[in-house]
Amino acid sequence: MHQQTDVLVLGGAGVDTIVHVPELPLPFADSYMIRPAIETRAGQSGDFVALGLHALGLRTHHLDVIGDDHEGDLVRALHRDRGIPLTEAPLPGGTKRAVNLVGPDGRRLSLYDAARSQESDRFEEATVRELVSAARHAHVVITHPCVFTLPVLREAGVSVSTDLHNWDGADTYHEPFALQADHVFLSTTALTDPERTMRDIAGRGRARTVVATAGADGSYLLYDGELTHTPAVTPPAPVVDSNGAGDAFASGFLLGLLNGEHPLRCALYGTVAGAHACTVPSTRTEAIGLEELLARVAEVERAGGAGDRKITGATTPAATSTPTALPGGLR
Repeated sequence: MHQQTDVLVLGGAGVDTIVHVPELPLPFADSYMIRPAIETRAGQSGDFVALGLHALGLRTHHLDVIGDDHEGDLVRALHRDRGIPLTEAPLPGGTKRAVNLVGPDGRRLSLYDAARSQESDRFEEATVRELVSAARHAHVVITHPCVFTLPVLREAGVSVSTDLHNWDGADTYHEPFALQADHVFLSTTALTDPERTMRDIAGRGRARTVVATAGADGSYLLYDGELTHTPAVTPPAPVVDSNGAGDAFASGFLLGLLNGEHPLRCALYGTVAGAHACTVPSTRTEAIGLEELLARVAEVERAGGAGDRKITGATTPAATSTPTALPGGLR
């Protein structure tokens, strides 16, 4: 039996190569001279969620398929050095990897190597059952082969969250994750009508909360039929990279969720954690700690910057009732 854990993170382990470019999109040229140096480090979505949860004091265990290669060793070392338990299944195609182009304003373009996973890749069901039996919650990354764990997680009775990232609301690959999770995160980046997509997820699936992050525009929470907006907060230092901000948001939100906070307060936790992540250079993997997060949340609340705004739905004490036209199709 594994030690009791708060969150089992499934999937999303890998390695990124970070390339700082003069602008995005990058104009065509035969070559570019790149500074600072191009670096490769462990850390993709599941790694960042696990790191974020661990830094916030939650007992975290990570499960994924990993290759017997140098990149896999980087992932193993990251977890070993941070004290995060890692259970791995073999990935014959090699550890997942990507190239991140990072612009001067912190925006990034990720190029994922899709050739590493094969349709036949699977976790041992017995391993998933053993790990989830010791967990309070499971966060499922949308990487292959995590979709096959969803029925097992549901049978185990744990709450489940997932991050659909830049889903367009139509790609069928994402649907099982969207419809079988209790708490769904996604970005507004590829959505023409975020509210419609959020309500569709909640209406057709199991989601009790749906959160759409919108970068500098903050985030939108759908809970109990009501859509509210949480403004962005000022980062504690200059923004250098947006990579990992969504994973940090999810970690902060889940901290609040597992501590019994109202979803609106969970969204504030996520907002503060995501803002902090934008100040961390893409070649590093630091995450905000619990003491700093709570201090920053208290600071935002004292300054009156935590004013969630009701957009549609029933009134709650934490939201105002003034309908507001919002960007990105939310209204």
